[in-house]
Amino acid sequence: MGGGKHNTQENQSNLQEQKIPLMTPYQLGSFSLSHRVVLAPLTRQRSYNGIPQPHAILYYSQRTSPGGLLITEATGVSDSAQGYPDTPGIWTEEQVEAWKPIVNAVHEKGGIFFCQIWHTGRASHVDYQPNGQSPFSSSERKISGQILLPNRKDYADFSTPRALKTEEIPHIVNDFRLAARNAIKAGFDGVEIHGAHGYILDQFMKDGVNNRTDQYGGSLENRCRFPLEVVEAVADEIGPERLGIRLSPFGKHGDSSDSDSEALGLYMAEALSKYNILYAHYVEPRIVTSREAIATNKSLLPMKKAFKGNFLVAGGYDREDGNAAIANGKADLVVYGRLFLANPDLPRRFELNAPLNKYNRDTFYISDPVVGYTDYPFL
Repeated sequence: MGGGKHNTQENQSNLQEQKIPLMTPYQLGSFSLSHRVVLAPLTRQRSYNGIPQPHAILYYSQRTSPGGLLITEATGVSDSAQGYPDTPGIWTEEQVEAWKPIVNAVHEKGGIFFCQIWHTGRASHVDYQPNGQSPFSSSERKISGQILLPNRKDYADFSTPRALKTEEIPHIVNDFRLAARNAIKAGFDGVEIHGAHGYILDQFMKDGVNNRTDQYGGSLENRCRFPLEVVEAVADEIGPERLGIRLSPFGKHGDSSDSDSEALGLYMAEALSKYNILYAHYVEPRIVTSREAIATNKSLLPMKKAFKGNFLVAGGYDREDGNAAIANGKADLVVYGRLFLANPDLPRRFELNAPLNKYNRDTFYISDPVVGYTDYPFL
């Protein structure tokens, strides 16, 4: 009998030793994670009229594992922040109340839940704006191409933005601060500032958009001033230990590109270190627009070395290169979007090296509360 018990313990310790890097525990500040697989912030466009819906309770709880980190879909900070149909917000009491049962469901399953807060800036249209006003940005440069209108049927050219006045910028900083306060009120463990993918903070950082001549334009330091003011305000409001930020210095989403992506990524990594925030979440250089990965010899490693804190990476990762990123010290945590969308039990599948469900791009952004949302099968 004794031998049998000993063998069981031996087998268990062998299992421990055989854990793939993605399934090893990690201490993220005060949060004890049981693995390194993070749910990416994914816009799903199922929050009717900007209100999180009860079907999101199932969606997020399906993707929760004990000690797993989840980041919400991008969530608007104000009534001028929206640029897509049916994306959630967190600027009203009604929205805060609607988030609470969703957060509770994640916590009941032992998950850690961060709310990603955003403002789309010029990636919008007058139909999304209060009183049909123009969207705003760092400059009056408009995005090429077309945008889906709130009715989900019609497309129109992106509206020409107006450039924010210098004295207006503190108001937008304050919108982020209040949204972060609301996120904590709703029960979230922390907040991720969306500084990526061509939205308002990216529109200030990138010289392909920002042509300002005040203290928010020109030099790299000036272009990063507004995003860093947002970081400082939110860190002061909720504590830096509850705060992360997402950046895509190499991205060209929504015509937001920079002439020196490496310098931008490096500058932000160094500047963010001064605020002692919990994490920096960088999108890989291979992701240039929202579609597929491209071949590149550029790397996030210099940014990881420059940032004093936890480093999350995202962008086209699978099981193999996610494991490699952890094993080789390229990242502390790996963030998965489409694979996690299609595989609610993704960490378990990675652990077992089980086959993955294929994602269906056609149902990513439909308004159906079940199809392409909560109907992907578990193992």
